Amino acid sequence: MQSCEISSDGTDDPLSSGLQRNRQPRIVVIGAGLAGLAATKTLLENGFTDVTVLEASDRIGGRVQSVQLGHATLELGATWIHGANGNPVFHLAEDNGLLEETTDEERSVGRISLYAKNGVAHYLTNDGRRIPKDLVEEFSDVYNEVYKLTQEFFQSGKPVGAESQNSVGIFTRDVVRQRIRVDPDDSETTKKLKLAMLQQYLKVESCESSSPSMDEVSLSEFGEWTEIPGAHHVIPSGFIKIVELLARDIPKRVLQLQKPIRCVHWNQSVCNEIAESKDHNSDHRGQDYPVYVECEDCEFIPADHAIVTVSLGVLKKSHKALFSPGLPEDKVMAIEKLGISTTDKIFLEFSEPFWSPECNSIQFVWEDEALLENLAYPEELWYKKICSFDVLYPPERYGYMLSGWICGDEALAMEKYDDETVAETCTELLRRFTGNQNIPKPRRILRSSWGRSPYFGGSYSFTRVGSTGSDVEKLAMPLPYTESTKAPPLQVLFAGEATHRKFYSTTHGALLSGQREATLLVEMYQDLYNAETAKPML
Repeated sequence: MQSCEISSDGTDDPLSSGLQRNRQPRIVVIGAGLAGLAATKTLLENGFTDVTVLEASDRIGGRVQSVQLGHATLELGATWIHGANGNPVFHLAEDNGLLEETTDEERSVGRISLYAKNGVAHYLTNDGRRIPKDLVEEFSDVYNEVYKLTQEFFQSGKPVGAESQNSVGIFTRDVVRQRIRVDPDDSETTKKLKLAMLQQYLKVESCESSSPSMDEVSLSEFGEWTEIPGAHHVIPSGFIKIVELLARDIPKRVLQLQKPIRCVHWNQSVCNEIAESKDHNSDHRGQDYPVYVECEDCEFIPADHAIVTVSLGVLKKSHKALFSPGLPEDKVMAIEKLGISTTDKIFLEFSEPFWSPECNSIQFVWEDEALLENLAYPEELWYKKICSFDVLYPPERYGYMLSGWICGDEALAMEKYDDETVAETCTELLRRFTGNQNIPKPRRILRSSWGRSPYFGGSYSFTRVGSTGSDVEKLAMPLPYTESTKAPPLQVLFAGEATHRKFYSTTHGALLSGQREATLLVEMYQDLYNAETAKPML
């Protein structure tokens, strides 16, 4: 392990003075996604020099992953900057010219974000018929009215009825179905078609929420997620440019890739023989550290503070092994209550478009699902959870490219198959719904696999039925909970999108959470320094 520079001027350095030791506080940041990089950048900008970033994978960015396919830059992870006014990611992109080539079509103002705001979504049935545009608009109006109602329970403190089981999906399905069934102007055939469209809309909503089903999303908490005003923007050169901007001023010596951790030992729980062992840097022997980060390569890295930015999926799977002593019971309960699932993308590149010029997406409506209560499928029918394929615009940048969406257990099933099988299955699906049996197989396929990745375990978080915003805050609370002279404060801090109560599931939520935890340390040491300098001289 490389040694970081350590300040030797304890009298003039507020960070060293705050510790009452002739050294800088030592901080380990676990994870080099947006949260980890934002935390590191904030620390370095505020004078901390003994900072180490440990990243388990071979790249930085976390759930931001821009990949080249031919001449196109495709996003396997984060795609949109959600909102503009006050969004730190938007301002970072705008200030550095990343949006100069963003076309009007790539600025979506709709609630359900597409790659293009222009054109028309083609809603197709499984027998190859296109649903008339006016019927789609009629249904969409009804659905959006009910969607607004789902926001009111939190925003207006409206009580949730027992019949909804506090579920967004159950509430939405019941209310929309009731409104469709009592409409005197629709035939039974039209009503059945609208009921089938409802299921497709809920699949789209599940992909956006990264939930297995909207039935699992909490109705009472749904409205707390806060949308930043302004359009959703695509970065033509790739979202990875945001990651590179955050990492630009981080010295190479600070960042260690392919350095997975095994355990965070906190509250001085590590034994003396480990603290004095040959496994860690000799510069730190004999010094008292409350935290030791044990890596999978058996290195023990001492620290005064660790900022943990691993995903909620990793915490759900591994929190028992990742922390010693174990996490407090209420934090464990928060981890268990909050939700995270997998939303995957399937990119298909064609030599020529088979869709019409005005088509901006192909939406799959299975008519036989109109009356189903539970949209869960056996593994071999995973493709029925694909809600749509979006057309990527402009073709001058992307070529003739479609982006499919799938979530939940069906996404995990898709991840098991090879590219050839997924490409064939998607081609048959497109042939069936368009009625065009001459659609060729795609030239190339690219897809994500967030669910089965050991370093992510899902795409992003949601408030599951039974959880509340207070669980998000409990997840974010640093350890140990109580300050005492025997237990140094802020030993283990938590950041990441799942720890932001209002902006969970977003890139700006992740970035802000990293800044938040770093700022806690900055303020603590500034307070310690102020207290030291305010003491009267004897």
